[in-house]
Amino acid sequence: MEFSELGLGQDLLKAIADSGYTTPTPIQAQAIPHALAGKDVLGIAQTGTGKTASFTLPMIERLSQGRAKARMPRSLILEPTRELAAQVSESFERYGKHHKLSMALLIGGVSFEDQERKLNRGVDVLIATPGRLLDHVGRGKVMLTGVQTFVVDEADRMLDMGFIPDVERIFKLLPFTRQTLFFSATMPPEIQRLVDQFLHAPVRIEVARPASTAETIVQARVTVSNEDKREALRTLIRGQTIQNAIIFCNRKRDVAVVHGSLKKHGFSVGCLHGDMDQSARIKMLDSFKTNKIQLLVASDVAARGLDIPAVSHIFNFDVPHHSDDYVHRIGRTGRAGREGHAFMLTTPAESKNVAAIEKLIGKPIPEIPLDGFAKPEPRERGEKTASEPRRSRSRARKDPRDTGAPAKAAPAAKPAPEKPVREKAAREKPVREKAETRDRDPANAGFGDHMPGFMLRSAAR
Repeated sequence: MEFSELGLGQDLLKAIADSGYTTPTPIQAQAIPHALAGKDVLGIAQTGTGKTASFTLPMIERLSQGRAKARMPRSLILEPTRELAAQVSESFERYGKHHKLSMALLIGGVSFEDQERKLNRGVDVLIATPGRLLDHVGRGKVMLTGVQTFVVDEADRMLDMGFIPDVERIFKLLPFTRQTLFFSATMPPEIQRLVDQFLHAPVRIEVARPASTAETIVQARVTVSNEDKREALRTLIRGQTIQNAIIFCNRKRDVAVVHGSLKKHGFSVGCLHGDMDQSARIKMLDSFKTNKIQLLVASDVAARGLDIPAVSHIFNFDVPHHSDDYVHRIGRTGRAGREGHAFMLTTPAESKNVAAIEKLIGKPIPEIPLDGFAKPEPRERGEKTASEPRRSRSRARKDPRDTGAPAKAAPAAKPAPEKPVREKAAREKPVREKAETRDRDPANAGFGDHMPGFMLRSAAR
């Protein structure tokens, strides 16, 4: 099938050809005709299958007729991260270059004033993250009553990031007669509830099993001790022919540690995490895309926000806490039919998370040996081993000078010298001394060492 068979206009077909594409992907071939017909679409496809073009192309065609009004966008695309929003805006610029459509990007880290100026002129396409969009709605700078087409992209990522209440609120601000294009790689119950509540007889398109990984990705894992992880990572990188690679960590703190370690050992490396401001993130991504740096250490903020077709390798320094994140991390490689490689460093303590990932993707991840690194023995929490006897936490650490001989009796301690009474205490006022004598608590065996004085006083006192 060719793009010309999908019902797209000549200007759009020319832009597609200029981008180097001739044949639509399965999700594009199935979703575009229904989207052009104005139907609601539920698209379930793994990352890297061309979902962005499956909604941007029909939107551009439908928006070619009509005119935008100030503060009332004609279409809205909701993205979970700044990077994904920026990626979609680039797609609109590329495919819509022969159309006179206006666009605004509402994301954090960018001046409100600049965004408001674009909204005041009127935009055909509004691309936003949930938080920044609701900020503008609360300020009265944008109204969603004119939205004709609403796109929710990466809905399961919205769930992971806690945006579902914001998404529900945005749905309720839109007109009832809108068209909704809803895309997600997985369909957990919370996402299915949104679909049932807000979509009207959607056409369900599923081009791959939910949470599956691309067949073009060669996957493997290496089991090492936690202390050997950084050295094992360097050994893995040196043993591969890498064009460029992304290294994923679970925590921002680990991103900094791994980045510093690789830089110290002479690798061409940068880092990307959620605490960086938008300008620094854009600069780092540009350096990675233009091959100024070969390696990028990132947190999950980048797992679904990068569209770099030539990423050759993915390294999971940590096993993801959520199984779905593994699918999206390694989905940064093996895109558009290219071969990719994904390695994961695991420890025996992470075996349950590994099993959950393998269950999700429906196949085992092959374990490979790594030269110079012995596989650590599995050890359950609190398990006693022959080389390391179990110790009680309350027991004092053994003295290294102890040779095992019976301990000698300690000499009797000398009585401490009696401290002289300070003159200030001797000059205390009689009133205070009397009060102390009155309130002193006498010893009582029933209450341990003492009984509170107020319980011994007579009622008449």
